[in-house]
Amino acid sequence: MANYEGQVASGSSDVRKGNMIFEAILDNGVFRFDCSVDNREAAYPSISFVNSKDRETPITSTHKDPLYNPTFECLLEQQVVQLELPIGTSLYGTGEVSGQLERTGKRVFTWNTDAWGYGPGTSSLYQSHPWVLAVLPNGEALGILADTTRRCEIDLRKESTIRFIAPSSYPVITFGPFASPTEVLTSLSKAIGTVFMPPKWSLGYQQCRWSYLSDQRVLEVAKTFREKSIPCDVIWMDIDYMDGFRCFTFDKERFRDPKSLAEGLHYSGFKGIWMLDPGIKQEKGYFVYDSGSENDVWVQKADGTPFVGDVWPGPCVFPDYTQSKARAWWANLVKDFVSNGVDGIWNDMNEPAVFKSVTKTMPESNVHRGDGELGGCQNHSFYHNVYGLLMARSTYEGMKLANENKRPFVLTRAGFSGSQRYAATWTGDNLSTWEHLHMSISMVLQLGLSGQPLSGPDIGGFAGDATPRLFGRWMGVGSLFPFCRGHSEAGTTDHEPWSFGEECEEVCRLALKRRYRLIHLIYTLFYFAHTRGTPVATPTFFADPKDLSLRKLENSFLLGPVLVYASTTCNQGLDKLEVTLPKGIWLGFDFSDAHPDLPALYLKGGSIIPVGLPLQHVGEANPSDDLTLLVALDESGKAEGFLFEDDGDGYEFTKGNYLLTHYVAELQSSIVTLSVRKAEGSWKRPKRRLHIQLLLGGGAMLDTWGVDGEVLHVNLPSEEEVSKLVSTSEKQFKERLEKAIQIPDVEDEVSGPKGMELSRTPIELKSSEWLLKVVPWIGGRIISMIHFPSGTQWLHGRIEISGYEEYSGTEYRSAGCSEEYSIINRELGHAGEEESVLLEGDIGGGLVLQRQIYFPKNAANIIQINSSIIAHSVGAGSGGFSRLVCLRIHPTFNLLHPSESLVSFTSIDGSTHEVFPDGGEQIFEGHLIPNGEWRLVDKCLGLALVNRFNVTEVVKCLIHWDFGTVNLELWSESRPVSDQSPIRVSHQYEVIRIP
Repeated sequence: MANYEGQVASGSSDVRKGNMIFEAILDNGVFRFDCSVDNREAAYPSISFVNSKDRETPITSTHKDPLYNPTFECLLEQQVVQLELPIGTSLYGTGEVSGQLERTGKRVFTWNTDAWGYGPGTSSLYQSHPWVLAVLPNGEALGILADTTRRCEIDLRKESTIRFIAPSSYPVITFGPFASPTEVLTSLSKAIGTVFMPPKWSLGYQQCRWSYLSDQRVLEVAKTFREKSIPCDVIWMDIDYMDGFRCFTFDKERFRDPKSLAEGLHYSGFKGIWMLDPGIKQEKGYFVYDSGSENDVWVQKADGTPFVGDVWPGPCVFPDYTQSKARAWWANLVKDFVSNGVDGIWNDMNEPAVFKSVTKTMPESNVHRGDGELGGCQNHSFYHNVYGLLMARSTYEGMKLANENKRPFVLTRAGFSGSQRYAATWTGDNLSTWEHLHMSISMVLQLGLSGQPLSGPDIGGFAGDATPRLFGRWMGVGSLFPFCRGHSEAGTTDHEPWSFGEECEEVCRLALKRRYRLIHLIYTLFYFAHTRGTPVATPTFFADPKDLSLRKLENSFLLGPVLVYASTTCNQGLDKLEVTLPKGIWLGFDFSDAHPDLPALYLKGGSIIPVGLPLQHVGEANPSDDLTLLVALDESGKAEGFLFEDDGDGYEFTKGNYLLTHYVAELQSSIVTLSVRKAEGSWKRPKRRLHIQLLLGGGAMLDTWGVDGEVLHVNLPSEEEVSKLVSTSEKQFKERLEKAIQIPDVEDEVSGPKGMELSRTPIELKSSEWLLKVVPWIGGRIISMIHFPSGTQWLHGRIEISGYEEYSGTEYRSAGCSEEYSIINRELGHAGEEESVLLEGDIGGGLVLQRQIYFPKNAANIIQINSSIIAHSVGAGSGGFSRLVCLRIHPTFNLLHPSESLVSFTSIDGSTHEVFPDGGEQIFEGHLIPNGEWRLVDKCLGLALVNRFNVTEVVKCLIHWDFGTVNLELWSESRPVSDQSPIRVSHQYEVIRIP
């Protein structure tokens, strides 16, 4: 154990800081760090760990000391943990997050949030994973887990530095460094568990809609899939199947006989998955409410009475899943529910989401009477982030009670580190935009890098109407995600694969047939994920972690040894795609299905993958019982691969009733020999033909047939003949792309109020004292502020960055700063009349950021800016309220004389402040914010730029000094908005002379 090196900071007995103490736990290379021995002993049990005792039990075997040791600082009941790593380290993970793949420069807050319409800068989504995967410059990797359920800030804004900030105290666990990122993830899985083994049918395509409004519509959709020969395994029932949104009930008219519906789906080879929310209608006579009240299972208020919050049914109570008796009660309800023919369950709204609440969830003062093994009786702030995990656990256990011979399938929206043990997840209420298509790849990968490999987005986008090309392109890449489901919101156009015209339908058919050809590979990858903790879909750099050029690639990923390269921009199809391949041999292949709107596929040299037929559903009998193996030899002429087979459901595989075949191939004297090196399990090998396809490059391949289990040989022709085969194949590939009927480029035109115009040149606003230049098409930013009387330019930014920006979130450069703004109104001043421009930018999720810039009448010395975040079309799925937003005003002013500059103001409480450039970044809140005015002073010039604002609209003021510039930021409160409650900030600038 390392010595405790904490010390009391001078001047404050409330500050402790120093190096953390550590002990080895769980396995070699895994260390637990605490601030002190007392903190270690006082730590709450781990909910993320499979077995909390593993975190508490040091291992006695010899171990090396950790190479990287975090430091801590405890101040004002907050514990700050910092881990500094070598310069050039790349940072990933942080769970379900939007935005870029490589996370340096980002900040995330773990607080499960109903984030309908989120954007790339949204800092809290539906799940919380206080985890960072760091890939060092040499390709080694290290993971660090802040094992706290509380709200936690993950600050990665400083290069190669990881900071966790959360209420005291909590341990952090480090994993590694190990030789590769995969080793870190397998080590993590020993702590938080591996993904549950999914039933094979759940890896097929799944079709959802909010909502299919009757059982007849459900059967009609299922029938159309079969008639059009588009593979599909599952139809989903959203909330409208219920009787008045009461969980565990069925609408008596539209879903009067769920068992018959299930039988109809099963007859056609479909499964049915049904939604269950945590909000239980508060209604005497409703059997779920009555039994829950009798068993005393509801979350309580501080006064001991059940908390009541509005959700879909109206006033609702919420099960307290932190209690074993509540979990058992819920599990038994699920058991009975499954008897209606339910094949899987969808847990939604389980952050938990609460309507008519500014925080969009229940009060943090609510009380959970939790089991001692989870942390005991605590307020909601302690259990909020694990509420969804515990609900998913209860649902999973209920499905196992219903039929122990079937594997449960649960999908959860909210989750925490460890929820993969019980449920799959999806990336929430995304948007039908190209940005969200692109972002969906990174989001799926980040979840995988955080221990949750079974995830995917709503293909086509949940909110908004997809265009044909967007939907087809999204299906192309989405068909190769671990979890593959199309879903769309009420009020949007139909989003089934045939809803966008024949060209898009054909692309969807080709894409899904690809998935079903690769279903053996996907199922095998999940077997290894379940038994070994290895990832399923990974970033491209996993192929060569030492190659720094691969670490930020966002439009490609690895599905095992298959590299998937997708186009995520509208006008760039496969024929125009620029591909960066990792080092080594990567051989392109397809299934004679190449299309400009489908991804490119490459198989890593040294790999063998199993390929099946493009069946209509996973359970369909293979008419020929053939198996195909694709083989790509490495530089040494060798290859290997695995195929896992079992019944596709149940738990017989845990008793040895499975077949895991290890195939190998080797080139010797122009002959490639393929054989079975090893087979595990008692499952009998099917009597089937084996089709070998040896990839040569450029899509060319050699074929041979034999019997599975026997030795097969492929004669390799001369180099000249191979060259001809490759050349011919490349020509055929090009011809297929040229002949393919592309999805029409029918993208939405810009629409809006009459008279709206879009400008591509900076517009000027001018008064007798000011000249402003505004760029509408990139964030509506002000790039120049020139003050004529003093001859000073207080602001000067590039067209694409800096200058005056506004954001819609607390995250730096969140939505609002780069979108295209429309000019709603433009008034030119005449004879003393004000000159103004009104701009509006769509920031997603039904929200717009509106900004009016003008010189008030008869006040040419003042620049007035009125800004608002307005809800134009927020979906009903969030109760009419948007995602959490904050109007953040972010101007970057020039320091004409940095050494002679300062910011001065008087706070609301009367205290005076002078802030100088050596002060770094400072934040003022509460009674310390300026009392409606602060000044940027240039003592050399004897001038001050005065910024006045309405103190009732501003909750935080931030000063950030940089080289030659300063940001004077105004922040509104953070809250959802509705059409009745916009966020507004009005402020103005004026230059004055000072003594």
